Amino acid sequence: MRIGLTGGIASGKSTVSRMLHENGVFVSDADEAARAVVLPGKPALAEVVAAFGEQVLLAEGSLDRAALGRIVFGQPDKLKRLESILHPAIRQHMKEEMDRAEAEQPGRLVAADIPLLFETGQDSSYEGVLVVYVPVHIQLERLMARNGMEREEALRRIGLQMDLEEKKRRADWVIDNSGTEEQTREQVMRFLADRRSL
Repeated sequence: MRIGLTGGIASGKSTVSRMLHENGVFVSDADEAARAVVLPGKPALAEVVAAFGEQVLLAEGSLDRAALGRIVFGQPDKLKRLESILHPAIRQHMKEEMDRAEAEQPGRLVAADIPLLFETGQDSSYEGVLVVYVPVHIQLERLMARNGMEREEALRRIGLQMDLEEKKRRADWVIDNSGTEEQTREQVMRFLADRRSL
């Protein structure tokens, strides 16, 4: 079974992802894939350089993320161009990872950890979606504490993503991460027990 795993910023998705991994779930992480596809020698890096020039490379040939960020920041057309290169490469990388995991261990639960799963319309590619949920006031507190952020900036960041209440509504399964880590772990274990009993 192949599921999508998502949540919101500071909802605790990484914590749930780690717990799933510790309990035998193969987790393909979109953020890790995003780093992997632009390593030196990868076709996506060559495409990025062709689109934005040599100034996006560091001296040793790896991607200069800060330089690239400065080029696309506040430039919707350039950001769209970048996404048109990276998104297909990231999806292909994750698909290959998940295919390998299923081939090596048929019947294994496989999860695609994608922060913007609903926003990018990828939810329909999976047999179900697990959402890590917290109420917005907890999300706000955690984001401010974790990133040392002012309230206004934290609210702005939260506002860039689909509302967590909407993600919860659209989910097949929900892990409520507003309590203790132990309470979250209990929910994860219950979720896994239910999947394994099918």
